[in-house]
Amino acid sequence: MELAYIPSPARGVLYLGPIPLRGYAFCIIIGVFVAVWLGNKRWVARGGRPGTVADIAVWAVPFGLVGGRLYHVITDYELYFSEGRDWVDAFKIWEGGLGIWGAIALGAVGAWIGCRRRGIPLPAWADAVAPGIAFAQAFGRWGNWFNQELYGRETHVPWALHITSSTDGRVPGYYHPTFLYESLWCVGVGFLVIWADRRFKLGHGRAFALYVAAYCVGRAWIEYMRVDDAHHILGVRLNDWTAIGVFLLAVVYIVLSSRKRPGREEIVEPGASDTGTGADDPVDLGKDEDEATTDKAASDKATASGKATDKPTDRGKDEAEDEAKDKDEDAEPSEKTESAAESAKKV
Repeated sequence: MELAYIPSPARGVLYLGPIPLRGYAFCIIIGVFVAVWLGNKRWVARGGRPGTVADIAVWAVPFGLVGGRLYHVITDYELYFSEGRDWVDAFKIWEGGLGIWGAIALGAVGAWIGCRRRGIPLPAWADAVAPGIAFAQAFGRWGNWFNQELYGRETHVPWALHITSSTDGRVPGYYHPTFLYESLWCVGVGFLVIWADRRFKLGHGRAFALYVAAYCVGRAWIEYMRVDDAHHILGVRLNDWTAIGVFLLAVVYIVLSSRKRPGREEIVEPGASDTGTGADDPVDLGKDEDEATTDKAASDKATASGKATDKPTDRGKDEAEDEAKDKDEDAEPSEKTESAAESAKKV
């Protein structure tokens, strides 16, 4: 008798009248909102406008969903195009089946289109949303729990996942909850990127590359534990090879980018500071007020100085005119005396 385990939900969909509420889709939607919310806070802190992350996400999210589904369908094509299968099921995304590799790749294309339309560098935007994407994946993995899929080998640990469904070749039993392992790993990756970004001032796409590299490390060992059908190359699952290759590319990017463009971007969104938004607003407003006060004080000082200079000048001019007048008055009696003397002499 098992004393502890993680139960699986009896069903992955609830109905609100005629409207189905699917757990898988609900988890993805929550993840998207978390990624956009956190990405917006980080973008504004770097000097961008509020709402820019959401505007670009309008492009990135649909592209990411299509890319994730395409990767899943291509790598597991036998689930939809083999004998006895219905190819229409390839479009039923709510039943599960999104490949993170395709989601990131094609999502980046959508983000590039959105950034180009706004005149924003894609690496800076990717750095802002990197930890949010990790947290979004953590929420999204719980969608696999609703669908009773992507579990590991059999186990009897207290946190084993109890699979009760027998559809699509499932065998009821207790298995490693790889969905939970990956969810917790993604939470750790998100906090790692936030810490490293604050500590080392990552820029030019390096925060995003760190997220990719850290995720690949966890995905490799978690993928190795899974027992669902998958293509193998040299005895290793295809997703393991993908994780190894993407990890190496991310590490190379971090090294080369650090040498070529050290530091962080000073401007992430041109013109953001002109609109009165962004992290620099309080500093700019205080600076303007100080400059205005300084200019006014200098003007008052100059005016007072000018008035003080003018007063002595005017006083000196008046004194000079008085002295000239006194001299004229002194000269008049002398002339009168001389005239009187001359008259007496003639007489």
